[in-house]
Amino acid sequence: MAMPAAGPAPWLDGLNPEQRAAVETVDGPLLVLAGAGTGKTRALTARIAHILGTGRARPWEILAVTFTNKAAREMKERVGQLVGGVVEGMPWLGTFHALCAKILRAHAELAGLSGNFTILDSDDQIRLLKQVIEAARIDEKRWPARHLAGLIDRWKNRALAPARVPPEEAASFARAGRELYAAYQERLRTLNAADFGDLLLHVVTIFQNHPDVLARYQTRFRYILVDEYQDTNVAQYLWLRLLARGHRNICVVGDDDQSIYGWRGAEVGNILRFESDFPGATVIRLERNYRSTAHILGAASAVIAANQGRLGKTLWTRAEGGAPVRLIGHWDAEEEARWIGEEIEALARGTRGHDPVPPDQIAILVRASFQMRAFEDRFLTIGLPYRVIGGPRFYERAEIRDAMAYFRVVVSPRDGLAFERIVNTPRRGLGDKALREINRVARERGLPLFEAARALVAEGGLTARARQSLGELIAAFDRWRAAALAGEDHVALAERILDESGYTDMWRQDRSPDAPGRLENLKELVRALSEFQNLQGFLEHVALVMENEQEEGAPKVSIMTLHAAKGLEFDAVFLPGWEDGLFPSQRTMDENGQTGLEEERRLAYVGITRARRHCTISFAANRSVHGRWQAQIPSRFIDELPRAHVEVLTPPGLHGGAHGAAAAVGQGPGIEDRAAGASVYNSPGWARLQARRAGMAAPRSARAAARALVVDADAADRFAVGMRVFHDKFGYGRIEAIDGDKLTVDFEKAGQKRVVAGYLSAADDVPF
Repeated sequence: MAMPAAGPAPWLDGLNPEQRAAVETVDGPLLVLAGAGTGKTRALTARIAHILGTGRARPWEILAVTFTNKAAREMKERVGQLVGGVVEGMPWLGTFHALCAKILRAHAELAGLSGNFTILDSDDQIRLLKQVIEAARIDEKRWPARHLAGLIDRWKNRALAPARVPPEEAASFARAGRELYAAYQERLRTLNAADFGDLLLHVVTIFQNHPDVLARYQTRFRYILVDEYQDTNVAQYLWLRLLARGHRNICVVGDDDQSIYGWRGAEVGNILRFESDFPGATVIRLERNYRSTAHILGAASAVIAANQGRLGKTLWTRAEGGAPVRLIGHWDAEEEARWIGEEIEALARGTRGHDPVPPDQIAILVRASFQMRAFEDRFLTIGLPYRVIGGPRFYERAEIRDAMAYFRVVVSPRDGLAFERIVNTPRRGLGDKALREINRVARERGLPLFEAARALVAEGGLTARARQSLGELIAAFDRWRAAALAGEDHVALAERILDESGYTDMWRQDRSPDAPGRLENLKELVRALSEFQNLQGFLEHVALVMENEQEEGAPKVSIMTLHAAKGLEFDAVFLPGWEDGLFPSQRTMDENGQTGLEEERRLAYVGITRARRHCTISFAANRSVHGRWQAQIPSRFIDELPRAHVEVLTPPGLHGGAHGAAAAVGQGPGIEDRAAGASVYNSPGWARLQARRAGMAAPRSARAAARALVVDADAADRFAVGMRVFHDKFGYGRIEAIDGDKLTVDFEKAGQKRVVAGYLSAADDVPF
């Protein structure tokens, strides 16, 4: 062991008392609860520097784990600045997957592999799963490989090998989920390959089955440090717990209030039970915020305080001044986009009574990607440069390009590029050979691809299956084109094209995590068509706005989802679409009940705390949902905003009316409505919805007295199979099955859904 370094410790300079305690408390288990903007990365890197600089461990005796390669590089650079070149000798600083891959290569034979195994990417994984599905004689069109990939990934995130999959889950996926999983794992071993989930699963299994191997690594790692601990899944949690049983010097840094990735396996319970997992653990809270104003922190703290499953902390700042969080309601999503565009221009010019805010320090954070369309259209129209972070721009998304390719072929049959894009999407048995043949006929006869395909169908030259599929597609395009020429409503026609082509159904059957978002984007695309006279006018609009090239070097406003915004910060943040059903997400609450609602609230907290100086929350009174205009209910999170930190800007001319406190913006928590008499909606539908919501509510707190509970333990007792019920979003339906507080309902218009009982009322009780 190296001797402690003599002289000053520069890594301690400038740390506040809590940060310094997190750095110097080096022995035993330590939980650092680091709120947003509290300097947790600085504390973590200073801790590594302190361990190295005082000689408590050598570089290769420290295990430092991050979630991204970027975070690992940043940590290494910062430690290097504090202690110099010694950091280059830290081979165990990296991501979970990178570190486990290193361990697995050293012990591959214990997992049935050799040390030069291949790590499959997602495309290779899907191809292999298709082979497994085909070998089992299961229809891959009905049971897509991507669905099975997601299922297996979730099992691996929970450290479940095939033999350990619970019986109630084993019959997933065509009643053969566990068997297919086992067959897939056997294929991987035959190929000497592993997927990303295997990297952790195999190492955890090796540690559990080979104590001698585990003991070697427990002895090696004198200190373990983990960043973003709230985002760990079960496999990562088990891996860390096994290693930490050695020296027990484990320090985890995280924020339970920022755990927002439950949909991809993260378990907030990992950080909540750290003290019980490691008895005698020290807990240090980093609560001083160096990012945001007191108003922003006050608003965020009040919202997150409504969560029950949290360890608790209160952010504060010494920074003085700053504007309150602004809250404003709009008539619809388009008006919301127009207003935000004008506000961004005013912020950039500095015409709001404060210093100008550069466009690249302004962000719009949405709950769902389909919300981006209105902002992108508006910004392209007014020439406001923007960038989409975490994904392509709306009209550049694959599903949108596919849908528009269908529309382009209907409008212009000679558009060969569009036809080639979708001729086998969804799959119609038209492989590369068929496409080459279509192109050959087109070249030799001087025909557009569409007409060349027609000729091949008429004359033969393709396999019977390919000829039949191609003939059906050509007949469908002829039918759609005739409907367009006959004057059929272009919005209805667009929906019909996507349905009859099988394209919408392709995404409905896809079980990958991004499939629901793609479906929402397609619905938003169809909704956007209503603003134009016909398909051709819409296609021209898209072509023109996308041609509007923006100067590469120009600073751009950022648009992204709330999930993509974690870890980022901006001077000004706009949070649009705060409406129940959209945010919090109805799907998340239906599937996960109270747990889902609490994760949605953490997402609201993350959104607010991205802002340094300006934060604006907005909602729309009306929004087109599934192609139909609906009155929207402001988000329950708005009810939780505190009066002292919020300024309501909703104009009285928009929401004026006589509905009183039940409809007043922010009256739930007592937000002061600065527009005298302003109420949320003046429509009869809004009054009825409010009356229904108030009638369903059970007392929870003074702040939420008029709010229906998401999970009501007694709610299911009010219902029986066969009863007719009503749901705010899905309308009327009949109960098919009851499982605890989850009810399966066959809705008249929305089809069969699984919903939480607290969201339903007997149809006779609906005040309409």
